[in-house]
Amino acid sequence: MDSNSFPFPVRSSRLGFHYFPDTVHYRESDLAQWLPELTALGAAWLVLKSPIDRAIPEHFIRGLVDAGIEPLVNFDLPLTQPAPLNDLTLLFKAYARWGVHGILLFERPNTFQAWTKATWARQDLVERFIDRFVPLACAALEEELVPILPPLEPGGSYWDTSFLHSMLTALVRRNPVGLLEKLVISAYAFNNQHDLNWGSGGAQQWPGVRPYHTPPGQQNHLGFRIFDWYREISLAVLKRECPIILLGVGAPADPFKQPQAAYAPDEHRKINLDLTRLLDSETDAIPGESVTALHPLPACVLACNCWLLAADPTSPHLAQAWHSPTANYAPTLQAVQEWQDRPRAKGYGRTGGKPDPLHPLDHYLLLPTFDWGIADWHLEVIRPFVKKHRPTIGFSLDEAVLAREVTIIGNHQAFTDEDLDKLVLAGCKIRRIVGDGTSIATQLAER
Repeated sequence: MDSNSFPFPVRSSRLGFHYFPDTVHYRESDLAQWLPELTALGAAWLVLKSPIDRAIPEHFIRGLVDAGIEPLVNFDLPLTQPAPLNDLTLLFKAYARWGVHGILLFERPNTFQAWTKATWARQDLVERFIDRFVPLACAALEEELVPILPPLEPGGSYWDTSFLHSMLTALVRRNPVGLLEKLVISAYAFNNQHDLNWGSGGAQQWPGVRPYHTPPGQQNHLGFRIFDWYREISLAVLKRECPIILLGVGAPADPFKQPQAAYAPDEHRKINLDLTRLLDSETDAIPGESVTALHPLPACVLACNCWLLAADPTSPHLAQAWHSPTANYAPTLQAVQEWQDRPRAKGYGRTGGKPDPLHPLDHYLLLPTFDWGIADWHLEVIRPFVKKHRPTIGFSLDEAVLAREVTIIGNHQAFTDEDLDKLVLAGCKIRRIVGDGTSIATQLAER
């Protein structure tokens, strides 16, 4: 998938998270608490549950966008009643104005539980779902938002790969103006107790698999590599690779069916570190940890959103959260942060110690300039960071593209999405730090 077909601004990473599994943690204090954590983990995507009757506060959305994190707004709309199109259109307008690009519409339409008993039993279930989806998707397109097909339940009451094939076929036949060109697929990529290579290669690699039946010696799509199977369907129906956003990544089982299912700390660290390495195109086995090498990700996978950043103490998902008082996942947090901050020899990239001619600089600290000059307080707050990491310091985007890693200080006004796109397309790994002097100093000190 080339950069011209990319439906979102290019982000620094494919790593993302599900935020709280509720709609109440959007205060300024919540942003101040969790934004540094997301930045330290190298996250560039965040799935947010949105109420239907009000918007997630503007300050929360803009804070994420200014930090280079892509908010994915999730509308879990009931299929048991008509969607309030006019109200949702107002929310679409607000979210688009604040910097949101992608919205998830509906949830698991291939399950009996999503419908009433009477509507589930009627014929043409997929067509009736598309009747619901298209008007909302077109309203989102009017606001220049990217409509994302809802995640299906892997397997499901209506087998998900069959449901997806029928959905895409119906959309091609109806051909809503502009929708197919912007369409993005989402998928739940629960591990289901399998390793990260389970089902790799899709149906072409495992031709014996049938809905609800996996013969001995075969592997199905019920694992992390679900995108290989969805990718094949996209190629067959749309004649192209449809971009895919993964959800529920790293969960041992479906967290909505088994909210208490959780990995032991050591296994949690191993799996999520492997996922982080995979997203960074590091696929070699680690002696003593990974038994086999990881299979690379295709370019059509835009984001892998891990389950789960945090949960309320009363939530049934608390044991699954990376930040949980009931689960000791500190080793995972430490391992991922250390991977993101791992030292690299100057002038060497991720090529097994070979020189990287495209990135002769190892680390560039990019500072903003203003009409009146350079801020003295920026120069003060970076002093400890410079002593610790010894980056090249400058104010030039053209110089920054020569570095493998770029730390950016400055909000959207100082460095635009187009600036970030230029760095990412040049192969730079970027991290943006925003805030006042105290906040910037605190975030730099955590690196």
